[in-house]
Amino acid sequence: MDLDVFVTAHRAEWDRLDTLLRHRRKLSGAEVDELVALYQRTATHLSLIQSTAPDPQLTGRLTNLVARARSAVTGTRRASWRDVTHFLTRGFPAAVYRARHWWVPTALLSTVLAAVIGWWIGTHPEVQSSIAAPDELREMTRPGGEYETYYSSHPAASFAAQVWTNNAQAAAMCLVLGAFLCFPVLWILFQNMLNLGVGAGLMSSAGRLDTFLGLVLPHGLLELTAVFVAAGTGLRLGWTFIDPGTRSRRIALAEEGRAALGMAIGLALVLFVSGAIEGFVTPSGLPTWARITIGIAAELAFLAYVYVLGGRATRTGETGDLDMTDRSAQAPSAA
Repeated sequence: MDLDVFVTAHRAEWDRLDTLLRHRRKLSGAEVDELVALYQRTATHLSLIQSTAPDPQLTGRLTNLVARARSAVTGTRRASWRDVTHFLTRGFPAAVYRARHWWVPTALLSTVLAAVIGWWIGTHPEVQSSIAAPDELREMTRPGGEYETYYSSHPAASFAAQVWTNNAQAAAMCLVLGAFLCFPVLWILFQNMLNLGVGAGLMSSAGRLDTFLGLVLPHGLLELTAVFVAAGTGLRLGWTFIDPGTRSRRIALAEEGRAALGMAIGLALVLFVSGAIEGFVTPSGLPTWARITIGIAAELAFLAYVYVLGGRATRTGETGDLDMTDRSAQAPSAA
């Protein structure tokens, strides 16, 4: 495309759009129609220039012009409680539901990996001795040892806040680092499963696996599910970069990235619940069966939330992405 010829052919339209946007008085009906038509054509011009003959100065001018026109056409939109309700009842559960083909296998394979690591450590004394000295291992696994006192070593509120912060950071890293071809996500996931497997293996070797599960399951079911969802979503984001499908790579990454960002907010709320359970329920004096029941109830409630609300929203076209009115304008492209 000859950029100079293109600019000469369309400069009058851009100038006219700029003039309409600068009007202080209220536009007439005909002028509004003209503004909308010019906005659509200018957005198409911008897309063509970006893809065939990018010029920084011209691209900057048209980007600013399209943004101003879009604001004038759609109006200023403010977030409301309706947006929050929509996100919690449709957007977030639909995003998690759509990613289920990634996070469910991630959860199953990770659980198997943690179980294998736990079995290997629990049945091989030489592996245990490479982790710590025998006296240190006995101190960690004895009744009232480090594994048990860990959950009650700090005030419940501050401990819950610390746990929530750490887990939210881990989930956010899985979501963000997924764009780096999946490898950082796999490493974070492996580290989590390694820690879980080491704890299970050492407590099992001391004949106290039931105690370990009684401490981990109340909060761990929901907490690990949130981590698996984040990891699965991060892996899907990384795979989108490799194989965007019928969409362009830029559009595919933008759509999946926006959905992942919303999922990070939702998972922070889920991890807040698991952190509260870990801070207040796990170290409580409740019987083991009662603490585990609370953990199972929280996990089942989350799964029902995802599969019932999320499945229903997905079938009506919800993707977890922004509404069309909140997205940047895009020119049509051939598949």
